[in-house]
Amino acid sequence: MTEPSLLASHDLPARWRNRRVFTIVDLSFTPGEDFLAAWQRWLDDEARCERLHVVAVASLAALDHPPANTGSSLEAELLRAWPMRVPGLHRLEFAAGRVVLTLAVGERQEMLSKLWLRADALHVDVNGAHDSDARMLCKSLARLAGDDATVCITAPADTHATFEGALAAAGFTCHASDANDRVTGRFAPRWRVRRHEPPRPDGDGARAAIVVGAGLAGCAMTSRLTARGFRVTLIDRHEQPARDASGNPAGVFHPIVWRDDSVAARLTRAGFLCALQRWLSLEHAGHALHRSSAGLLQIADTPEDADALAAAIARFAYPSEYVQALTRSEASRMAGVDVARGGWFFPHGGAISPASLCAAQLAESAGRTVTRMNTEVARIAREDGLWRAFDASGDEIARAPAMILANARDAARLAGLHGQPTRIVRGQLSMLASHDLNALRVPVIGEGYAVPLGAGSTLIGATYDIDDPDPQMRAEGHVENLERVAGMLPGLPFTANTVHGGRVAFRCVTSDRMPMIGQLADEAAARRDARRLSGAWPLDLPRMPGLYGAFAFGSRGLIWAALAAELVAAQIEGEPWPIERDLAEAVDPARFLLRALRHGEIGPDELSPPVCG
Repeated sequence: MTEPSLLASHDLPARWRNRRVFTIVDLSFTPGEDFLAAWQRWLDDEARCERLHVVAVASLAALDHPPANTGSSLEAELLRAWPMRVPGLHRLEFAAGRVVLTLAVGERQEMLSKLWLRADALHVDVNGAHDSDARMLCKSLARLAGDDATVCITAPADTHATFEGALAAAGFTCHASDANDRVTGRFAPRWRVRRHEPPRPDGDGARAAIVVGAGLAGCAMTSRLTARGFRVTLIDRHEQPARDASGNPAGVFHPIVWRDDSVAARLTRAGFLCALQRWLSLEHAGHALHRSSAGLLQIADTPEDADALAAAIARFAYPSEYVQALTRSEASRMAGVDVARGGWFFPHGGAISPASLCAAQLAESAGRTVTRMNTEVARIAREDGLWRAFDASGDEIARAPAMILANARDAARLAGLHGQPTRIVRGQLSMLASHDLNALRVPVIGEGYAVPLGAGSTLIGATYDIDDPDPQMRAEGHVENLERVAGMLPGLPFTANTVHGGRVAFRCVTSDRMPMIGQLADEAAARRDARRLSGAWPLDLPRMPGLYGAFAFGSRGLIWAALAAELVAAQIEGEPWPIERDLAEAVDPARFLLRALRHGEIGPDELSPPVCG
């Protein structure tokens, strides 16, 4: 398509001027054409919107054709950010995050049904359609259309009447186009055409927030909010950020690959790719993240699992830059030491210092963040549209329109969540000074993990002690860690004498091992309306205005933190969500409440008092 197709058909740049967020959905995406033209026009426009989102649905095969590098600086930036050839949503940021391209990779109609956003312009190119196809497409467009959104469908002339009728039925008003190949219109429904309104900004637009917790979750959240112009008060009970589990010497990061492309596999893939994008951005800005660069090796639990995963990797046609299946001999060469079984290798996986990551994100947020360390939040409440945090003496710590609970096991208590959905897990790490592991080239995970730290030191772990509050290191914990590593790396003379230290930290988990990410439910309102909500879906639930969660990350804080921060920031700002809606529902903090409502377990007296008193 030529440049005017997208810009002129939607009266751009005039319509995005002086807007906070402007969102284009492009179902005609070709790298190097409309997106680059819109990006350039945005740069040239002094009255441009604050953030320009382009959400483009593309096939997996389209990733095989990155933009050509013809000398354009924008084209070169897009080429450098071009994603791996895996399905799902890929969010690429440019212009310091103010221009965002989200590639929704998959079959068009399926991906349209999974997106959650409010579009200002909808751009479609079709070869033709039957009546049913046109109705389905236009209904999907209406589900995403914002107030007065424009639509432009390029289609053969003999299908125009079909599309005009389908658009009208979906709530669009069509009007004459100056091009023979286009049907254009505007979203102006005369009656209710959808069950749920697409996302809007939460609150009156005041950009201030409280983040409780200064670990991986809270520091990532602070970074993504300040990047959008928020002023953040960051509160933590410790004297310094990155304590508790975020204070471990190193943590491993990798996605899950399993026999089917399950919700867990899709979520960890999304989190992994999101984290890599954010970390590269921090490193390009000069921050040292103390991140390994040689990949990560996962050892299968059994030879049968190794064979099954090798078959799955081939079946899904994952690119080698994402994951590689290895035999035992190949895995041993990759590790530099003998391994027990074959497995799979993640070239971009590895280990990183959580504390260095937290420090980099807070440095990035400097000037827009007030830190309140050594401060414990005892209670929260909402008054006159503002969330307030109080200490144990009843003194107010801070107030703001938005509050994000990123304080792990204490978040559920502060929010008064139904059913005690989280538990603590004690994790004990061990440090080895054994020279037998000096040959280990990459972090190795499986039944446990071994991470080379340099200088003859290796970090191994970790125990998984549910509901165990003991903060002291225990000899049996070191023995357990040694046994786990010995099961992955046989033949090495591990003894208790090789342990020269360790650390105990506590993780927070849910019963389904998924994190809690997103806007919290208004449980008092749900209790009052429990009968009607017994058949509810997540979008039906009443929500607490301005109250969000990013916690219960378990042992995957490095995978979840960046994605959680981006999802919550998008929900607050009414931006396109960075993951598919079904994935967001799998980590929704209200999912346990929703299950209780569906099962009839909640009546007027079964919920905790509302947090706002």
